[in-house]
Amino acid sequence: MAADMNLDQAQTAIDGGLAKAKEYLDDPAKMDELLAQLQEKVKDLPATVGSAFASIPTMVEMVKGYLTQEYTEVSPKVVVALVSSFLYLVKGKDIIPDNIPIIGLVDDLAVVTVALKLCEPELEAFKAWRDSPDRALQEPASGIVEA
Repeated sequence: MAADMNLDQAQTAIDGGLAKAKEYLDDPAKMDELLAQLQEKVKDLPATVGSAFASIPTMVEMVKGYLTQEYTEVSPKVVVALVSSFLYLVKGKDIIPDNIPIIGLVDDLAVVTVALKLCEPELEAFKAWRDSPDRALQEPASGIVEA
């Protein structure tokens, strides 16, 4: 068994999960469960394993914004690829089992790195939108305007 996963293998893993990702995107209950499982997994990752893992919460936030239609300035293809990478992290058959200390996270890190490369410009745009002071001045999402 290889001790690492290269980026081509990670891209193949993401591509292989695109159909499943579309299924999840069409089922809000499945998406909620997946995102909850992902957030649980991420909180248990050691902070020293890589900066790519630190981007996962923002990726999740962008996908949630897309699903709620609060943020739609992201390509649906990018959203599907991100969900595919989330599926690999949570439900995928790891090339390197996660229970092997440190080395078990190498394949997960490769998949997250590829996902980050795929969505980096859109993730930066999302962060700028999310952190925009103008956004705080917009009407509430409910459409209710206070008198």
